Amino acid sequence: MLPLKGITVVSLEQAVAAPFATRQLADLGARVIKIERPGTGDFARNYDKTVKGMSSYFVWLNRSKESLTLDLKSPEAKQILSLLLEQADVLVQNLAPGSVERLGYGWKDLRINYPRLIMCNISGYGEDGPYRDKKAYDLLIQCEGGLTSITGTEETPSKVGISIADISAGMYAYTGILTALWTRERTGKGTRVDVSMLEALGEWMGHPLYYATFSQREPERTGLSHATIYPYGPFLSEDNKKVFISIQNNVEWIKFCSIVLEMSSLANDVCFQDNSLRVKNRAQLQSIIESVFNNLTFEEILKRLEVAQIANAQMKTVREFAEHPQLKARDRWRTVDSPVGLLPTLIPPAQLEGMDYMLKPIPTLGGDTISILQELGFSLDTIEQWRSESII
Repeated sequence: MLPLKGITVVSLEQAVAAPFATRQLADLGARVIKIERPGTGDFARNYDKTVKGMSSYFVWLNRSKESLTLDLKSPEAKQILSLLLEQADVLVQNLAPGSVERLGYGWKDLRINYPRLIMCNISGYGEDGPYRDKKAYDLLIQCEGGLTSITGTEETPSKVGISIADISAGMYAYTGILTALWTRERTGKGTRVDVSMLEALGEWMGHPLYYATFSQREPERTGLSHATIYPYGPFLSEDNKKVFISIQNNVEWIKFCSIVLEMSSLANDVCFQDNSLRVKNRAQLQSIIESVFNNLTFEEILKRLEVAQIANAQMKTVREFAEHPQLKARDRWRTVDSPVGLLPTLIPPAQLEGMDYMLKPIPTLGGDTISILQELGFSLDTIEQWRSESII
């Protein structure tokens, strides 16, 4: 039994944040009807053409959805959307600020016309405030949210390599919608869920926010190392390979000194007795660790780390991650159909006992338009006329 079977989601979505939220709802069995512009569709369809001609973003974010093309500036398209909303449980939108209000689908109207409907608005900066109408994209939110100031090397601020502001907003939209559905079960009433990318990323910035506020200094950019825990990061082996380690407490520190470095007395050195001192004397400690690691092969270091039960990792490329033995052992890969044939896909990370996920095809642009409109009672003649007029 899919948990969201019977739930219908209509989504005025584009790019990453909203599609990420609705794809997760679809994974759980919800019917997701994706409204796209006739002719062009979600602009994420054209970000790249690396997946056999399809966009890697679109493939990732849009499995198990239906694509309905509508020109929402036309009265006929608005009639269709209104009919859909009569049957829908959730409306999701991440259009430009003010767009849904201008179309006549703002929350003030929806709550009257569809009292059980849940509306989720995803925006860059929120529904009010001085930044309300400011355009927002992932990198820009990373900048405004302080993330780029703590990411990268000492010399070079950097963005995170994935769309983390979009993803965090999509995650909070997803959990917000689930919460609203559960609330409706109790009250019988729909509600509005508002998620801004800035505030979603702000929640994930909690640690550096507290650190900067109460220490009165900004967290340092430390590249692949941790700014406030040490040793936590990469070290070179004799054969010029990077091994990543993490020491989280003094028990691990003692084991690391005695078993890995074979320098038991170092654990009691007054310069390194707790994490704050190890961070303060980072350069001195780094030199000591490197003096040992530079005389051991990568495999020798790993063996010592495993014996000492010290957390460690190798830096894998993305392609190496795709071949990760742990993913294979845990059967995390499936296939999903698409306009270009079967494609590999990772199943969602939260596995419910006794439940598999819904993995239906990635839709072609407008591929479900005819079936959805027929379902709503429109004739083929009407549908073809609308298509000729670019309404659908």
